[in-house]
Amino acid sequence: MPTFDTIIYEKPEANIARIWLNRPDARNAQDTQLLYELNDAFDAAMADNQVKVVILAAKGQHFSAGHDLREKDVEKGQRKLVGSWGADNWGPADWAGAEAYYAREKEIYEGFCRRWRDLAKPTIASVHGKAIAGGLMLIWPCDFVIASDDATFQDNTMYMGIPGVEYFAHAWELGIRKAKEFLMTGQPISAEEARAAGMVNRVVTRDALEAETLAFARSLADKPAFALKLAKDALNAVFHAQGFENVQRAAFNAHHLAHTHYRLHQNGSFIDAEFMKNFQSKANKK
Repeated sequence: MPTFDTIIYEKPEANIARIWLNRPDARNAQDTQLLYELNDAFDAAMADNQVKVVILAAKGQHFSAGHDLREKDVEKGQRKLVGSWGADNWGPADWAGAEAYYAREKEIYEGFCRRWRDLAKPTIASVHGKAIAGGLMLIWPCDFVIASDDATFQDNTMYMGIPGVEYFAHAWELGIRKAKEFLMTGQPISAEEARAAGMVNRVVTRDALEAETLAFARSLADKPAFALKLAKDALNAVFHAQGFENVQRAAFNAHHLAHTHYRLHQNGSFIDAEFMKNFQSKANKK
């Protein structure tokens, strides 16, 4: 069984793998190490021929407070890790200017999300507490979402002047009008609101979340593995048929235009970086 520093990988049953986000003191904020380890954990599940279904869950009070804002200065702190995964290596050799930020997010934010969406085996996000911004990017690539009744979901990137998280699936997850409300107000929605919009499959009590998610996984794992893979692949083709790839590329480029604008406008900082730091700090304390 693989071991990690920020992830727990386990098999509660022979044909079900469960991956836990395990930075509870940071409310599972995603630093670079966590994202690479999560990708490695998914790889381990894909390589295990016994495993038919993968659950993604989280330790602590909240599912994820989003990206770890302490890593925002990627040009000084995190270059060595970018480019260590994948054939489509976006990490440049010289790391200068906007290219460094763009390449990093192209690989470990947008790139990982696209990859996880298309993993061969069904995946289930088991969500409790808060899922903020980058937290959505761990949930949306999954095939199913089981949420506790205390779960809330929020994309607060508009407060930074950024038009949405890097994996731009809002309209596919919520429908166009609810997606506009969700993104442009930046306000959280409840698990029940998310279920009504189609983003969440089932809402259960917090105490029952782990057991209900495992039961749902069993309802998938009793099918032939190849049939599950084919069904997922056929349904994921809808993303392509509906133009997701074109929308994603445009939104990702707009995201980075906004990043660059505010760095230039505020002498290298996000326009509301201090606001966002305080916002995340308050969220982490709740």
